[in-house]
Formats: sequence, C-alpha cells, structure tokens
Amino acid sequence: MAGTAHPRHNTDAQPATLGLRQNLAQFMLLVAVNALVGGTLGQERTVLPVLASQEFHLDLYTGALTYILAFGLSKAAMNYFAGTLSDKYGRKPVLVAGWLIAIPVPLLLIFGPSWGWIVAANVVLGISQGLTWSTTVMMKMDLVGPDRRGLAMGLNEAAGYLGVAGTALATGYIASTYGLRPGPFLLGAAFVAVGLGLSVLTIRETHHHAKAEAAQHVPVHAASHAGLSNRAVFTLTSFRDKSLSSVSQAGMVNNLNDGLAWGLFPVLFAAAGLGIERIGVLAALYPAVWGAGQLVTGALSDRIGRKPLIVGGMLVQALALGMVGLGHDFVVWLAAVILLGAGTAMVYPTLLAAIGDVAHPRWRARSVGIYRLWRDGGFAVGALLSGIIADAYGIPAAVGTVAALTALSGIIVALRMRPADHMTRRPKG
Repeated sequence: MAGTAHPRHNTDAQPATLGLRQNLAQFMLLVAVNALVGGTLGQERTVLPVLASQEFHLDLYTGALTYILAFGLSKAAMNYFAGTLSDKYGRKPVLVAGWLIAIPVPLLLIFGPSWGWIVAANVVLGISQGLTWSTTVMMKMDLVGPDRRGLAMGLNEAAGYLGVAGTALATGYIASTYGLRPGPFLLGAAFVAVGLGLSVLTIRETHHHAKAEAAQHVPVHAASHAGLSNRAVFTLTSFRDKSLSSVSQAGMVNNLNDGLAWGLFPVLFAAAGLGIERIGVLAALYPAVWGAGQLVTGALSDRIGRKPLIVGGMLVQALALGMVGLGHDFVVWLAAVILLGAGTAMVYPTLLAAIGDVAHPRWRARSVGIYRLWRDGGFAVGALLSGIIADAYGIPAAVGTVAALTALSGIIVALRMRPADHMTRRPKG
C-alpha cells in the first residue's frame, strides 16, 4: 500500500543528498551495472534468430518469434512487481534478486536440446531484466532528484543499449568464428557473474533519497499527491493522466517495433543473402546509435521539454521502418538502422524522464513499473503481430504495418500529452 513504512532502507550513516555530482560514484557504478544488464540481453540479438532457423529449423516467423513473446510477457509483468517490491523492501534487494535469477539463462541457451528450452530461457531472462533494469532506473531517479532527470535516464539507457550493441556485435563475430553455441553465450555468463558481484559488494540502497525528495515535492497536478493506492497509480499511469498515459502507449509502440527489429530483421537480412557478420553489424548498429544518442537526447529533453523529442522520435522511427521494408541491400538497411536508432534515442530516456516528472516520489517507482509493464508488453505484441502478418503476407508487410502504428503513436502524443510538465515542478524553499 502507498503508506507502508520502510524501516532499514536507509543503510547509510549520512543523510540523503540529491544530485548527480553529490552521488556521482554510486551513479556511475549503477551505469556500469546497467551496461552489464544490457549485455545479458545482447547475447541473444544476433544469434537466436539464426539459431531458430539453422539449428531448430523453425521456418514460420511466428514460431521463431515465440522467444520474444515469452521474454516480453515475463519482463512486462516483472516490471510491475519490481516497482512495488522496491517500494516495500528497498531497491538493492530487488536488484540482487534479478541477477541471481539470471544465473541459469546462459546454461539454458547453451545446452537447450529443443526450442522449448530456448523459450524457457527467455522467460527467465525477462524476469531477470524486469527486476535489474527497472531497479537501476529507479535508483538513478532517486539519486539525482528532479533537475537532471533527463540526463540521468539518458546515461542509464545509453549504458544499457550500448551493452546490448557491443554484445550483439561481439557475439556475431564469435558465432561466425566458433559456431552458434556455446561461445556467444559464455559472454553472457561472464556478464551475470560480474553484475551480481558489483550489485552485492558496491551498490548501496537509494530508497531514502526518494523519501528526501518527497519531503520537498511540489505536485504537478492535483492527482500527484502521495497517498495513492496501487490501483489508483495503475489507472492514473495507464489511462487517466494525459501525460502518463500518452507516455505509456508510446513506450508500448516503441518496443513493439523493437520486437519486430529483434526477431525479423535478421531473418529478412539473411533471406537477402547477407552473411552472419553483416547481419551482426546491422543488429549491433541499431542499438549502438540508440545507446550513444541517449547521451545527448536525455540531457536535451531537460532543456527543450519531453514532448518534442517524443513526437519527433516516433515519426523518425516510422520513416526508418518504411526504409527497411522497402530496402533490398546492405547500404539501404545500414542507413535505415542508423535512423531507427536515432529515433529510438530521441524517445527512450525522454519517456522515462516524463514519468518521473509527473509521478510523486512516493509512488514513482510503482508508476515507472507500470509504464515499463506497458512498454515491454510491446515486445510481446510486436512479436505476435509481426509474426502473424509476416507468415501471411511477408516481412515487408509486417514492417509496413508497424511503421504505420509507430507514426500513429507519435500523433497521439502530439494531441494528448501536456507539453511542459518537466518545467513546472520546483522543490519547496
């Protein structure tokens, strides 16, 4: 419940102080941890679509996309619980639990004798990612306070997706040199070990920072007061508040097109005759641009506002997807994935920062979890929708459909989201 006390969350002797500079050491440790979280996801991006086709002989796109469906559903659900659990028990226990859950994932991917084992590995991976990634987001929001939230989310998401990109590129090289299994997934096992060690030994609890911010918080809207039930927070984030609900639907559509890119782009590129190394380049370049771009876009949203970047980014993504659907060679696809990464960089940290702007610090973790539930539910929707359309009409038709949905999402944000919520909150005094 919203009013539950949280004894023992503040394990530090000194009082909580908000700010990026004041908490720089812990903040940068969390950046490193989230890069490792991204790496555990990146171990799959290049290899699994090819593994599905070459080793398990899954020719139907929907069958090959089942692992993304499983990942998206489990991660979406766990995002919600990550918020409520971190409010109840603290951020660090949830982070450590996420890493412990990730331990069997590389083993399942290496030794799985059937596709069902691969799907099971992605259920476990989704649970782990929901706990670890969500918690690093919350902890960074706790540390920096309201003034640098866009920058904080840009750094967090940049670290995560550069981890995805670097690992996707590395695993493409490892797979082309040493085979699809076990080499690429040994890298993931190393990331889990290091991430767990850092989280246990170096990361400190941050929930007391959120309490410190709550004591100075000036609500943006009447609905932003502290005493809200879980049901009220869910309804507000999903439907009632114009900004929160606009952000939630945009996040879902963004990951819907990422699910398409993850599952079908490598299949499309392979069907055009590209080798595993070139597929690895394309699979890595998209999250690399996405990741690096967030170093700029997160901070930019602190200055110019969240809404322009969200609307523009969704429209840029739609254009890029259209180029992928119409393209037939490496050069066109190279330009398209760069554009897709740039558009995603415009929206990804900005959406998270926008949630933090409106949500009260007392229930911000729950609101972030609900937003991430909707956002990562987009993986499942994208896998199912694009798989069905690709089976019936081909991959270009699936890409075109998702491009249209992405453009429509940007239009909804333009019409519904309030333009300057991030500029209206100021601490008391």
